[in-house]
Amino acid sequence: MKLSILTVCLNSEATIGDTIQSVLKQTYKDYEFIIFDGGSSDRTVEIIRSYGNRVRLIEGRDKGIFDAMNQAISKASGDVIGILNSDDLYVHDSVLSKVVNTFISKNVDSVYGDLFYVKRNNINKILRTWRSGQYNKYRFQNGWAPPHPTFFVKRSIYKKFGVFDTSFDISGDYELMLRFLFKNNISSCYIPDFLVKMRTGGNSSGNLIGRLKSFREDERAWHINGLKKKIYTIHLKVLSKIPQFFR
Repeated sequence: MKLSILTVCLNSEATIGDTIQSVLKQTYKDYEFIIFDGGSSDRTVEIIRSYGNRVRLIEGRDKGIFDAMNQAISKASGDVIGILNSDDLYVHDSVLSKVVNTFISKNVDSVYGDLFYVKRNNINKILRTWRSGQYNKYRFQNGWAPPHPTFFVKRSIYKKFGVFDTSFDISGDYELMLRFLFKNNISSCYIPDFLVKMRTGGNSSGNLIGRLKSFREDERAWHINGLKKKIYTIHLKVLSKIPQFFR
C-alpha cells in the first residue's frame, strides 16, 4: 500500500525541517512525500531542496490553504493520503506503519488517531492532549471530530466525494471530514496512539475574531451539506476542548 504524505507551506523556515525529518525517519518506506510551497520569500524552499529527491517539491500559487491542499492532492499517486501541516510532525517513527497495518487489517476507508498540542518553540513541551476515542459517526452531533492531521483517507474517497471546499478559510478540514464520515458514511477506524504533534498557534486558534469565524464556518459546514445538527452541536465542539488541558 502506497501512501502520499502532503504538506503545504508558506514561509515555514522555522519549522519545515522538523516536519520533513519526522516523515523521512518513518520505518515504513512505501510513500511519496509532496510539499507544495505557495511562494515563500524566506529559506523554506532552500531547506526543502536540501533533502534532494527524498521530497517532491511543487512550487505554485494558491488562493488559500485549502486550495493549496487541493493542488497537492491533485499530484498524489498513493492509495492513501495523509496531510501533515508544515509546523506539525509525527510523534514517532512507526506512525505510517501503524496506519498501513490498520487500513489492511480493518479494511476501512480512513483511519485517525490522537494528537499532542506542543509549545511552538519547544516540541517536547506538551500543552494539551487530544484523545479521539472510538469511531461512531453520530458523535459529530455532540461536537466530536477527529484531529485532521491524524486523518488518513483513501485517495479514491477524494475522487468520489470531492476535495476541500475553498470557500472556507478555517474550517475546511472540519467540513471535509463531516462530508466524508457523517454525510457519505465512509468507514473509519481509530488508532489508540498519539500520531502527531501540533504546534500551538495554527489557523483556527489565536485571536477572538478567528475563533468566531471558525464557529460560523463550522455551522455552515452542516448547512451546505444539508445535514441536521443538534442545537448544541457547535457549542459542544468548542467545550470538548476543555478536557484536553487536563492530562
